[in-house]
Amino acid sequence: NQVYVQFVIQGPRKVRKTSVCVLCWQLTRLCGCCWALRPRYKRLVDNIFPEDPEEGLVKANMEKLTFFALSAPEKLDRIAAYLSERLTRELNRHRYGYVCIAMEAMEQLLLACHCQSINLLVESFLSTLRLLLEADKPHLHILATNSFVKFANIEEDTPSYHRSYDFFVSRFSEMCHSDHEDLDTRNKIRVSGIRGLQGVVRKTVDDELQVNIWEPRHMEQIVPALLVNLQQHSQNDSGLFSAFPSLFSGSPAEQTEVCFRELLCRAAYGHINNAIKPVLMHLDSHSLWQGRGFAVQCFQIIMYSIQSQHSHLVIQQLLGHLDANSRSPASVRAGIVEVLSEAAVIEATGSVGPTVLEVFNTLLRQLRQSVDYQLTGYYDNGGKHKTSSIEEKKLQDAVIKTIGSFANTLPIYQRSEVMLFIMGKIPVPGIYPALGSPNSGFEGSRMIQVMLLKSLLQVSEHYESSNLLTALPSSFLEPLLSFTLMEDPEIRLLVLSILTSLIDRRHNASRVAFDVSSLEMKEDRCSRQDNLFMRKHAQRLYRHVYLASREENSGRSHYQALFTLLAVLSVELANEEVVVDLIRLILALQMTLSNQECLSVFNRCGIHALCAAFLNLLSQLGPPPTLHQHITQVIESRQKDAPHLLPEVMFCDKPRLPEGELKVDEALLFIQSKICEALAGSSYSAHCERFNTPYTPQLTGTQTRVTNHPLFPRHVNFSRSVREDLSLIWFFFLSEDRGVVEEEERRKRMEVVERFQTAPFEEIAAQCGTSLLQSKLNQVFELIIRPPPSPSGHSAPRSTPVYEMKFPDLCVY
Repeated sequence: NQVYVQFVIQGPRKVRKTSVCVLCWQLTRLCGCCWALRPRYKRLVDNIFPEDPEEGLVKANMEKLTFFALSAPEKLDRIAAYLSERLTRELNRHRYGYVCIAMEAMEQLLLACHCQSINLLVESFLSTLRLLLEADKPHLHILATNSFVKFANIEEDTPSYHRSYDFFVSRFSEMCHSDHEDLDTRNKIRVSGIRGLQGVVRKTVDDELQVNIWEPRHMEQIVPALLVNLQQHSQNDSGLFSAFPSLFSGSPAEQTEVCFRELLCRAAYGHINNAIKPVLMHLDSHSLWQGRGFAVQCFQIIMYSIQSQHSHLVIQQLLGHLDANSRSPASVRAGIVEVLSEAAVIEATGSVGPTVLEVFNTLLRQLRQSVDYQLTGYYDNGGKHKTSSIEEKKLQDAVIKTIGSFANTLPIYQRSEVMLFIMGKIPVPGIYPALGSPNSGFEGSRMIQVMLLKSLLQVSEHYESSNLLTALPSSFLEPLLSFTLMEDPEIRLLVLSILTSLIDRRHNASRVAFDVSSLEMKEDRCSRQDNLFMRKHAQRLYRHVYLASREENSGRSHYQALFTLLAVLSVELANEEVVVDLIRLILALQMTLSNQECLSVFNRCGIHALCAAFLNLLSQLGPPPTLHQHITQVIESRQKDAPHLLPEVMFCDKPRLPEGELKVDEALLFIQSKICEALAGSSYSAHCERFNTPYTPQLTGTQTRVTNHPLFPRHVNFSRSVREDLSLIWFFFLSEDRGVVEEEERRKRMEVVERFQTAPFEEIAAQCGTSLLQSKLNQVFELIIRPPPSPSGHSAPRSTPVYEMKFPDLCVY
């Protein structure tokens, strides 16, 4: 070395200059402590660190480093690598002040560099963050998270094909589950983890070249980490947070909700299922479906955060999860149904999806299963897990409420389809297939009938249609009215409520009283559609009102429901003809009470009170005042001598009944002749002739088809009481064996087909009754070929008609 140095000093100038450079390079390699011989970028990096770390970053030297990095962007990777090396060295020496300075310098370089050159810094930056996150110091975790959030907010134009964020998703999720012994430190770590996940979502969700954050392996880490913090807030601070939100500013719960909403609002159509499935799994694993609490809160956030056109996907996920938990306890199923109900209300502004009836089919299937579980006492096939009737009834009420919530989100035409769909599911022996299992028996069918009628009532309460022909088509009205003839009083009461809610378009049912001042009256006459509806279905409605009024097991609520139905009919659909028919119906009810000895005193008094209440209301809706005077006179007589025949006494909680047998004087009855006199001279007089014919229930619709059935017993005596005959008809119709009937009809059809295929023409013509046809044809031809009258008054000689001429056999082809 001494010889080499002497040569350098004594050699030529050019050689001396080159040799000095080589010497300096070798000295730099051999002696790293020689600061003056280090590269410039290293010297600039070293200059940003002060002697005392508490003084912070040297800003003047940082500006020099930034200027150098921008002037020579190709050196960015070396600068970042050296900063990372310096940070690692200080971290190993536990000099955390210098670690913070190094991270601040890297952040400033990231923010100052152009988008085209930022990739040169990112790899060293991310590796440094990994190093800090792997340390065991909470403040380093928070430092790394804050740096990552700043990096996530930088928009990059240059694609990156090799960047991975799997480590950060896993580490930030782990921080969200921190259980540090110090509460303040724990909250800081969790908030940092949530902010870190939020940064990962922002950095990757809109970049197709980055890792797909919506993959199940990532969602199964992110979503539970968020829900854990949201759950703790819901359990501990739910009341305080709503009352004093400023106290929880920056809390894990607040950050969690912000992050969760941002994650969901960025979810596209194909990502919804991957985001919702971990929520369902978390609620299952932590038993969070019970009660109206955290599960409802979660899905409220979900429904309000996702795009409205994707809301039906959440409903489908919940329905599928409900089917998957059909063997779970009733509290779990009720919790899922409750969430469905709340989600349906929020979904009203969005779309229900293409499978509307499938939603109701799933809910009705849950009702069927709940009935089976309630009757057996077990919610599994093995008979190992018990359930109680109380829990199953809570589930059934929740399902019925959810059916109503879903129906309210639909347009009017789809609600009609839903009502028809539900009606088709109601089990009626011999008409509709039973919805319950074969083991449920009669009681199971009755329970399902009640629950499905309650579901219909939920749908009908919010159903508004200007055209009753579409609201109550024959395919819906006939089977609905048939339930008014059933023995179960609860079913009859539900049917009356459904009819009232569908007919009541002005919401008068809740305001019906004995005075019309509280009712909302229609200003115009009945529309053409309403008149058509009454012409088509009035007799059917009257008949079932007549029969339902005379049921032996009717109670106070039944008579009140009948009064409400008749009042709504009078307000909505009454014209002169309808008013007269309603009066005839009431008079028929009053008249038959004297012959109906099988009814109890309470039932007879209830019918009398029903007649009085309705006639009093009807007389105030348009008929002449003289009618109201007669009604008022009878009511005043009853107030003096027979208060038990008035609605205010019979429709109360504790009705007062007369002692002994019920005797009603003629002065206490409404007289048909006086009513006709009161209506004379008014617009109702044109229909007063109808009073000459007492009202009798007419057999139409389903019951007419039953009486014409070949297996219907022909010995039924229709001169007896109509109610007894109808009961017999209905009992026969419900109890007949449909399989035998169908087999008999199929056999007859086969005989007809075989006869027409094999029998000669003469035999077929003879059996088809050609004589009647021939006589009718002769009459037609006689009119066609009759000659015109002669001017002289003499009729022309009658010629032989062409169709009577005899032609030779050779002329007939």
